[in-house]
Amino acid sequence: MEELEHIQNFRGKYPKQLWYLFFSEMWERFSFYGMRGMLIFFMVNQLSMNEVVANLQYGATQSFVYAFTFVGGIFADKILGYRKSLFWGGLLMIVGSIVLAIDPKEFFFLGIGFNIIGTGFFKPNISTMVGNLYKEGDPRTDAGFSLFYAGVNLGALLGGYLCIAIGKRMLFANLIPENFEWNVAFGLASVVMIVSLLTFTQTQKSLGSIGNSPIAHLKANQKKLFEYLTYIGSLSIIPIIITMVSNPQYTDMFMYIIGPCSLVYIIYEMKNFSLAENKKLIAAILFMIFSILFWAFFEQSGGSLSLFAANNLNDKMLGMTLDPNGVNNSANSLCVIIFATLIGLVWIWMNKRKIEPNTIVKFGLGFLFLAVGFYIFFYTKFFSDANGVTSLNLFAFGWFIITFGELCLSPIGMSIMTKLSPQKMQAVMMGMWFLASAYGQYFAGLLGANIASASENSSNFEKLIIYTDGYKQLALYSLIAGILVIALSPFMKRLMGGVK
Repeated sequence: MEELEHIQNFRGKYPKQLWYLFFSEMWERFSFYGMRGMLIFFMVNQLSMNEVVANLQYGATQSFVYAFTFVGGIFADKILGYRKSLFWGGLLMIVGSIVLAIDPKEFFFLGIGFNIIGTGFFKPNISTMVGNLYKEGDPRTDAGFSLFYAGVNLGALLGGYLCIAIGKRMLFANLIPENFEWNVAFGLASVVMIVSLLTFTQTQKSLGSIGNSPIAHLKANQKKLFEYLTYIGSLSIIPIIITMVSNPQYTDMFMYIIGPCSLVYIIYEMKNFSLAENKKLIAAILFMIFSILFWAFFEQSGGSLSLFAANNLNDKMLGMTLDPNGVNNSANSLCVIIFATLIGLVWIWMNKRKIEPNTIVKFGLGFLFLAVGFYIFFYTKFFSDANGVTSLNLFAFGWFIITFGELCLSPIGMSIMTKLSPQKMQAVMMGMWFLASAYGQYFAGLLGANIASASENSSNFEKLIIYTDGYKQLALYSLIAGILVIALSPFMKRLMGGVK
């Protein structure tokens, strides 16, 4: 077993352990984004939901997925440790995917329930372990998270395109019996999740003490009692999750409660830290608030943009015939894979020359790129035919631009959570970061539902106009948010102390 100091004193740009976590996360994200990319199309076309309800349902499902990363972070910090939490979450995700593969229509919400709890235990803890590979203040941390983020997106690229294409019988149609294509699509998500878990279990010894149980000092029977109660409790809450997810009105109640409660919890924990540490926690919370806005707009990808792709985009891209839903699900991920490492190296190059923009400015740039991307989505309406079908090429270019916004915000956001959080609060704060994403998903569902509601009973051409005008509004809001974030940079820097 390697010592933590030896791990953190690695030479070069990346520690070797980052690659192990990279591949484990890559396959988990294949599973996650594969199912995410299928959700709203499956609900509309297989479960016969109308587009408004499907958007709300999508927002509810994704909200709970990300909200429970906060809960998973708490149990990892207090009881299980990062490793056992990740393993337990992976098992639950495998079960959920197998349930969906057996009968996706009949067991849809049961499978989703298992996946929500599983992701809550898995997602925040692997990200926290990445942060622990670096010493405090190591300028290579942002580059490491950028590489890790490339792994996330490699999985998202493969899963986002393959699963929906299999479900729509646009891939392997001759090999899959008719009416079983969705079983195979969800089954593929379970197979790759098994690969993810095996990757982690076979390489975890290289992590030294990172992720070990925080209650290892207790007697063996006490330790097992707390762990078993956590496992039993997480299973017992699944029926409640199913009820809440299948009824979006409960999502409203849940989101009204969990956000304020999580803030109260953080404030309660602040009594254990110094003034300087608490200022950093406040800065972290402000970053989360801005990230909610970003994800509310960005996550139209799984909601309204998924329906826009299905109804209003042609299937020609750079001379190739491609599924527009697959492109919507994966174009951003492909661009992240190509540019994430490059952007990370640019940050290192700029840091050496003392010209690297601080994290707050990077956040603001993220919104500005997002604004340009959504304006391009709006601009697609000028290239449509009489049936309201427009250019897949231009649409994909919008995702190309948005990618740079995501790279300025998301991997940097995970990195800054580890930098601003006291060691004892790192998993909780990473969970809070994903809880902010949950609120973004929640508002994304509401925004998508409003657009869908305005377009009900409209022709396909009229839908094109309504959807693209909605994206123009989101572009304007993103522009305003970006300017505001950059203007607040001096205030945020004072809160962050010496953290960059």
